[in-house]
Amino acid sequence: MSEPKFINIGRKLPPAEPISDVPDWQQAQPAWIENALQHAISLPSGGWYVVDGSRAIGESPERYRIAGEDYVVWRSEGSPVVASDSCPHMGARLSDGFVRDGCVVCPWHGLALGNEAHGSWRPLPVFDDGVLVWVRPESDEEGTLEPILPPRPERYFDAVMRLEARCDPRDVVANRLDPWHGVHFHPHSFGRLKVIERDETTITVRVVYRMGKRLGMEVDARFHCPEPRTIVMTIIRGEGVGSVVETHATPIEPGRSAVIEATLAASDRPQFHTFFRAFGGLMRPMVEKRARRLWVEDGAYAERRYELRCNGN
Repeated sequence: MSEPKFINIGRKLPPAEPISDVPDWQQAQPAWIENALQHAISLPSGGWYVVDGSRAIGESPERYRIAGEDYVVWRSEGSPVVASDSCPHMGARLSDGFVRDGCVVCPWHGLALGNEAHGSWRPLPVFDDGVLVWVRPESDEEGTLEPILPPRPERYFDAVMRLEARCDPRDVVANRLDPWHGVHFHPHSFGRLKVIERDETTITVRVVYRMGKRLGMEVDARFHCPEPRTIVMTIIRGEGVGSVVETHATPIEPGRSAVIEATLAASDRPQFHTFFRAFGGLMRPMVEKRARRLWVEDGAYAERRYELRCNGN
């Protein structure tokens, strides 16, 4: 069956020969995916986990479960605070309380807790990069002062999507290390995809993003892992050079993970930033909806991979 023809509404790319012209099911190499995954897993993490998008953290307390522990998260004077969700007095869930004067107030007896330690209860190190909120719980991982962030464009429009899946973080990363499934699993979003470069740890594809039935935007995108629970797609040629999609996987508990995906779109076209300043509030939910649609499908991929691994396959 011949490939569909698309009108490229973005910048024209220089010719690029795909690594192979055999069918994608033959090109996809489980051994390469596993080796690249093992390299990612071996990288230092700094001990940081993504909690959620920065916009999702407000002044009302919310409960997040990370690596088997429950945390209460809220904003105090504009800055996020993350601490144990268990009140140090008698164990009430602080996320069931409310915030007053920047402190979370226990719903049982009114103990107010904020940025200062109270006995064994104390806020954890937090980093808000303007797009995502990160936390560094106590763990065996060697800690760093800040999360290990990939390069980001200087100016961007951002949108963040979060969902949960029955898998481990490694299954989320493995999904993104397999670009060969893209057109077949997501025909609504991708019109054509060819692997054009690959080494031991990175892979570059030439892909057509569908903008309509016969309209598409062709770009070259490179995937790499800056730390064990993150894989980043960076546009290196075509429209929107420097734009990134960061896919972060935060363990909730064994066999369950949160996928937090941040899209940071950039362009050197002056009208791009003018448009998003005016209409960003309307466009952001659309970008997040599209990312969520992809991850509902890719979540099923990651869940199946986890299931097979648990069954010894």
